[in-house]
Amino acid sequence: MLSLPPITLRLRGWKLIDRVALAFLLLCAIALGAACGLLFVYASDLPEIRALETYRPTVVTEIYADDGQLVGSFALQRRILMTYEQCPKVLYNAVTAIEDQHYEEHWGIDFPRIAGAAWRNVLHHRITGGASTISMQLAGNLFLDRSDRSFRRKMQEMLLALQIERRYTKPQIFAMYANQVYLAHGNYGFAAAAEFYFGKPVTDLKLQEAALLAGMVNGPKFSPLTNPTGALARRNLVLYRMEEEGKITTSELEIAKKTPLGLHVQYPRNDLAPYFFEEVRKYLESTYGTEAVHERGLRVYTTLNIAMQRAANQSIRDGLHSYDRRHGWRGDLPNIVRDNLGKLDTYEDEDWRHPIEKGSYVTGLVLSVDEKNATIKIGPYRAILSPSDFAWTGRKKPADLLKIGDLAQFQILELRENTVRVQLEQQPAPQGAMLAIDNPTGEIKAMVGGYSFEDSKFNRATQAYRQVGSSFKVYVYADALEKGATPFDTILDAPFTVISGGQPYSPHNYDEKFEGTITLRRALAGSRNVPAVKLAEKVGISSVVDVTRRFGITTSLPPYLPLALGAADMKLIEHVSAFTVFPNDGIRIDPHMIRRVTSYDGALLEEAHPEVHDVVSPEVARTMTAMLEEVIQFGTGMQARALGRPAAGKTGTTQDYTDAWFIGFTPQLTSGVWVGFDDKQISLGKKETGARAALPIWLEFMQSALSGAPEVEFANVVPLEQEARDHAIHVDTPDTAPTEDEPTERKAKPPAATSPPPAKTTATSAATTQAGTSPRP
Repeated sequence: MLSLPPITLRLRGWKLIDRVALAFLLLCAIALGAACGLLFVYASDLPEIRALETYRPTVVTEIYADDGQLVGSFALQRRILMTYEQCPKVLYNAVTAIEDQHYEEHWGIDFPRIAGAAWRNVLHHRITGGASTISMQLAGNLFLDRSDRSFRRKMQEMLLALQIERRYTKPQIFAMYANQVYLAHGNYGFAAAAEFYFGKPVTDLKLQEAALLAGMVNGPKFSPLTNPTGALARRNLVLYRMEEEGKITTSELEIAKKTPLGLHVQYPRNDLAPYFFEEVRKYLESTYGTEAVHERGLRVYTTLNIAMQRAANQSIRDGLHSYDRRHGWRGDLPNIVRDNLGKLDTYEDEDWRHPIEKGSYVTGLVLSVDEKNATIKIGPYRAILSPSDFAWTGRKKPADLLKIGDLAQFQILELRENTVRVQLEQQPAPQGAMLAIDNPTGEIKAMVGGYSFEDSKFNRATQAYRQVGSSFKVYVYADALEKGATPFDTILDAPFTVISGGQPYSPHNYDEKFEGTITLRRALAGSRNVPAVKLAEKVGISSVVDVTRRFGITTSLPPYLPLALGAADMKLIEHVSAFTVFPNDGIRIDPHMIRRVTSYDGALLEEAHPEVHDVVSPEVARTMTAMLEEVIQFGTGMQARALGRPAAGKTGTTQDYTDAWFIGFTPQLTSGVWVGFDDKQISLGKKETGARAALPIWLEFMQSALSGAPEVEFANVVPLEQEARDHAIHVDTPDTAPTEDEPTERKAKPPAATSPPPAKTTATSAATTQAGTSPRP
């Protein structure tokens, strides 16, 4: 009996342990049940990871020039896909060092990092970091809202990461991540970011560049453009982490962290040929749909020639600025102080984000003005503006033109280390357009639709309907040659009146003079109006209209005699294409901008097979070429002789000088230029003929475009001067006498009658109806 109490105590002790164990097991069961319940709840609405097998991120549509160079793109998200093999080791090491040190060891979740992050969050009483692995970040980027920093989102991210790790290899996961991550300023993926920030492919990244991009994964707040100080600090942190992880040596760290950011930003704005690219975009969207162009991505191989396009851009700008200098200083400049646009010490102009090169026209900020000079800021450069740099304005002092804070245009004449030499310019008042076509193929090599695409998207090369002036006469003479006329036939350049619409119609020559009996070659070279109208009356103006249709002119051309002088609206692209008939021996190839289109993966979707049209006989084409050569040799286009190689062309000037044209060609290339105001009622000014306003632009372009190309003669074209020896002709004015360009008759409404014009004794009214809507700004 004495031993009973100890036995009782042991039994009681075991009962206590049982109860504790039971309670522990119960808590574990509850926790396990809760965990299972949470997993079920969080996993119930997770997306299917199998979707990754068919997932394709949105990619850019890439535009290539005729030599295969990438020159433009279209995209909602700027992304260039790369494979794991294309990722340089230095970039892989940088990303894993800063974002996921144990990427190769874990299976989607890095528990030590999560524990460390949780402890830091407790210490700071807020969420300071989530310790997401690369797999978790990929899951969040693809399937979840990463701005949601809740526990639920983190759990879903972890579950998705586990599934991704089960289904894909580490290289596959990293490649998907590297193409998906956002790196500020519209760039998705490291390949796109490398080209944007450094102007190079991702495979060429250096250590410090890779570290900068890896540091930006944390968010746009580390953009080197908006926060260079923060970006530099973040880059150096990546370098330290790489050194700690043994990815780089201490000496490599020391060298790299002393290196500046070294940005070479390439803004994807399609600046080279914006009007050309816009025409391509509209065609692609209408053919393949918006989604294909801006999300699925295409590869578009165009006819654009980079050197010719640059020459066209510069020529149009030089020509329009030259025109503006002839017409004086207008003033009325924007002022950042007066207009509250910024401060003198912090203002940054949009122009300064692009390369500043010799010959370019850029906006400059006036920092100071004194009696002799003005100090100008142009991006990182400074310029001293002296009186010789604005002599064309007629002013003697800078203060007569500029005030502190003014934003003015300047042409860069010379670039030095930190300074530039400039000439004062102003935004040109008129517009201009240019188009160049390769004769043998019909490929459009260059296109400029206006002075500035940013200011006006309206493409005057393809959309504008403008009077073509005397450049229309080529169709009249081509029709006459087809009907048996020769360049040596004579015609009387004398006062001439016909009844047109019940009213007398008397065409006039530009110089208000008459040359008497002259040859047709002289009449075309000198652009005489009276002979052109007489010739159109002889062959029949309806026949001339029919000829223009064969040349590819689609605009409305009512058959009235003043049409012979260009009193009708046409498109530059059609007019230039029509001129290719002459060097092409009478055939016309449809102008086109695209050689082929493929999917982003390379599957062929489209290939160009332009239609070829027989327009006139080879004999007529060769004779017209010989006649148009004389326009340049001693006619209205004599300035083009400076090209120094065989060329032919025709000037065009309209009544009241509202439109100026020059279209010319060599055996290889045909190009055309138009200059005028969008408002058809505004004149370019007296004497602003095609020879003065348009031809210099054509000449500058052709000199640059054909530089280095071999000089080629027109095939099978016999010079008319050589043939003239076999023709004894009496004329009042020699064929090679000096001449001038001239405007056409004023455009007017046609008569109410719709019947064709009677022959010989009567003719119709002075012009045609409007062929299209007026240009939009």
